[in-house]
Amino acid sequence: MSKKPELTLSIQYPDARLKATISRTLVRRWVRAAQFAPAELAVRFVDEAEGRVLNHDYRGKDYATNVLTFTYNDAADEGAEDAPTQADIILCTDVLLREAAEQGKTIAAHTAHLLVHGVLHAQGYDHEETADAEEMEAIEIDILASLGLANPYAEQ
Repeated sequence: MSKKPELTLSIQYPDARLKATISRTLVRRWVRAAQFAPAELAVRFVDEAEGRVLNHDYRGKDYATNVLTFTYNDAADEGAEDAPTQADIILCTDVLLREAAEQGKTIAAHTAHLLVHGVLHAQGYDHEETADAEEMEAIEIDILASLGLANPYAEQ
């Protein structure tokens, strides 16, 4: 059995609405499933106001989005290939709850998907180009399947 990469994980619930249903144990399980290398991550559940400010200040977009990933080191940085991935992953509870309802998904399944998506971003994956988006989606689908969760991109 292969050894899992080292993980330092901080989980913050300044917006505590999901704290009872999305436990630290679940968050750790979902993060671990998407983690391919050592990492130091913070996962933060925020309300729409904080999500909007962060998206505006760092991406120039004046709305809250479902997940934001702020990566602090990059393989291109000198010596970063030996350093653990360092990132903050911000989940906006209001957007997450709204999307889950609109898409007919459970809150847990949608949260798992957004966390997997954020952890992949922290490790350098993106979806700016079509080929990259297809690769990232395929990885997400495989990870979520390994967790017993449905393909989040399948038509409802």
